[in-house]
Amino acid sequence: MQQRLPVIILLLSSIGWGLTWIPIKTIQQMGLPAEYLIFIAFSSAAIALLPWMYRQRHLWLPAIGLMLLLSVFGGFANMAFQTAMAKGDVIRVTILFYMLPVWSMLGGWWILKERIDKRRMCALLFCLGGAVCILEAWQISWTTFTVIDALALGSGFGLAASNILFRFTASIPLASKIGFMFIGCVVFIGFSLLIFPPIDSIDTSTIKPFALASLYGLCWIMLITVGSQWAVTRIEASRSAIIIVMELVVAIGSVVIITQSQLTSNELIGGVMVFIAALLEGLRVESSKTQR
Repeated sequence: MQQRLPVIILLLSSIGWGLTWIPIKTIQQMGLPAEYLIFIAFSSAAIALLPWMYRQRHLWLPAIGLMLLLSVFGGFANMAFQTAMAKGDVIRVTILFYMLPVWSMLGGWWILKERIDKRRMCALLFCLGGAVCILEAWQISWTTFTVIDALALGSGFGLAASNILFRFTASIPLASKIGFMFIGCVVFIGFSLLIFPPIDSIDTSTIKPFALASLYGLCWIMLITVGSQWAVTRIEASRSAIIIVMELVVAIGSVVIITQSQLTSNELIGGVMVFIAALLEGLRVESSKTQR
């Protein structure tokens, strides 16, 4: 059971990430703009982690530079992903977020000096091909590319950078690293609120959406973030890469079932290509482990 526990937790966390659009869209419909929702959710989660961060300060203070970088990249990844989910098309955002293998590959090659072999190159081409299909890049005007698309792509890049920084800070407790990521998200969304205040008005007639936003951060975001980060350090990278793909499957499947929407041909082709890329990357890790 101890060997299965990380797999079960990672699977549940991936399903949770794939379903994040449901509480986001639900709370928005109650009259709380997305920016305030994200600010309240991540502020609540960050405040909850402050006692652990304080107790563990002697462990992360010597690496404060790396922790600040983690706060920047991890904070941006969370802010961009949550904002894109709240304001964009869930299927399109999720698939573009899964350009993650491209950023992980390039970051591993540049920073960690990892070799890009044939399997990784195939994954890269599938990812890029999927993005071309979804963004309809053959349209020279690029009128289909939006700010939300940029946020979805950027969130994957931010998470890839965060994952690399997690490897450089392996001796620092998980609670502190996640706390820095959450604080970074609060700072990013806070600046966004100051510079670009939402046009939509806030419904202050009830406290319910504010309470739900706080619970979303404390329970949902906290659990799936801690669960996924804890689990990936305890199982093989190949297995985790394949399990995490469940996020993509669950997000697309839940949207199609709940909203009874239909995938466009471009989304279907692009999604399949990105899905194959994620599997190729997972299998590549497994084969490399076997060779060693």
